[in-house]
Amino acid sequence: MNADSITAHTDSGRAPLRVLLIEDSPLIRRSIVEAIDASGVMQVAAQAESADEAIALLDGEAFDAVIVDLQLKGGSSVAVLAYMQKEGLIESTFAAVLTNHALPAYRERCQQYGVRHFYDKSFEFDRVIDALHDYAQGRLEER
Repeated sequence: MNADSITAHTDSGRAPLRVLLIEDSPLIRRSIVEAIDASGVMQVAAQAESADEAIALLDGEAFDAVIVDLQLKGGSSVAVLAYMQKEGLIESTFAAVLTNHALPAYRERCQQYGVRHFYDKSFEFDRVIDALHDYAQGRLEER
């Protein structure tokens, strides 16, 4: 999805917050895109299936939020989290991990990179969308 092709605006006329979705499952991507785009205050501006794609997008565009799966095509998203931390993006961006591998060791590893939002895909799908929506509402009020 190209950000130039998106023309959605919030009811107040402000552009919705831009979300980068890093997920390799087409079915889950579709579900997340539908949930985010339905909010009216945020939109999926770009998608990546691999860590390399995600880093290239993060290097070239600005996003308000990033949702990342831990297991991606060709490996893990740890490289994405490390890149975001190194570039100072963890502090300035809503960064959430949504994974089927929600083990305490993975949660702790993500926290070491500064990730404060860690959700189990099987049981907490709605929670990540709700947290992202709350973040978007707060950011729009600041604008």
